[in-house]
Amino acid sequence: MKPGPGTWKRRAPLKRSRILHMALMGTSDPSGEAEASKEKPFLLRALQIALVVSLYWATSISMVFLNKYLLDSPSLQLDTPIFVTFYQCLVTTVLCKSLSTLATLCPGTMDFPSLRLDLRVARSVLPLSVVFIGMITFNNLCLKYVGVAFYNVGRSLTTVFNVLLSYLLLKQTTSFYALLTCGVIIGGFWLGVDQEGAEGTLSWTGTLFGVLASLCVSLNAIYTKKVLPAVDGSIWRLTFYNNVNACVLFLPLLLLLGELQALRDFSQLGSAHFWGMMTLGGLFGFAIGYVTGLQIKFTSPLTHNVSGTAKACAQTVLAVLYYEETKSFLWWTSNMMVLGGSSAYTWVRGWEMKKIQEEPSPKEEEKSSMGV
Repeated sequence: MKPGPGTWKRRAPLKRSRILHMALMGTSDPSGEAEASKEKPFLLRALQIALVVSLYWATSISMVFLNKYLLDSPSLQLDTPIFVTFYQCLVTTVLCKSLSTLATLCPGTMDFPSLRLDLRVARSVLPLSVVFIGMITFNNLCLKYVGVAFYNVGRSLTTVFNVLLSYLLLKQTTSFYALLTCGVIIGGFWLGVDQEGAEGTLSWTGTLFGVLASLCVSLNAIYTKKVLPAVDGSIWRLTFYNNVNACVLFLPLLLLLGELQALRDFSQLGSAHFWGMMTLGGLFGFAIGYVTGLQIKFTSPLTHNVSGTAKACAQTVLAVLYYEETKSFLWWTSNMMVLGGSSAYTWVRGWEMKKIQEEPSPKEEEKSSMGV
């Protein structure tokens, strides 16, 4: 039997912009992925998933440790967190434009949208870019002042802000069970702060930056949905405009905060190793968006969240081992509360979405009662 046009449409490969949009919306696309998974042998699919998840873990963990080195290394002694963030945005902008040019010159070699700077689009994206700047800057500032082991706890309130802002801005209510998981996360956060203080390693400045970073991550997710139509729904176009705007807005900050002068006095300014590490940090920042999309494509948004939580746990253990730290039982308990609460929230939201999808609509119930 010859398949109809709808069959080919369902089997079309997912666009990366659609994949990341599904992640932001917290939904999945069951049409194409289910059939594709049936066509592939189990071992091949399992190997692909293992490779993609490993790539996501390696990229994400490496980026955190490298940024910690650039922001707070005793051997580097570079106190210019805004410049480090600015340079990473510059690398991402150059990479986006380079890949766009390559895709135009060699059509069919890669799937990348054409990028042309439009000032009207840049102005439309500007409000989101301000939130984006806050997100990446506060993330780096948090990492500068706190240890890698405490980094995940310091930024653990993103889920709580998601619930709060969804109610305040979108008027969306949250179930009791989801609120209960948020309570576990808040409890783990405060216990972690208490234990960091008891060990004498607490930085209130770093903790404040972590809370602000969590707020900006939530705002970024909400405003991304509103701004996507301005860039034709393309995540890569949005990435390009966000980073272009960020590069422009960072320049006055570099002057006002005196980081250009600090950079001028930096002893390793002419070091190839220093610029190599800086460029590598920018490459990781660009790559994390790509591997996130890959992980969602080969698994699901729900599995991606679970993988991110497990990655955070592994990153914490690696940090404690690498920096040869000794942590108390209650400190580890705080981490388990944060990670457990985050995983439970993801599971509850996934269960609620599935329940909503399985419930028949009022029109279907009416047809059923009429015998249609």
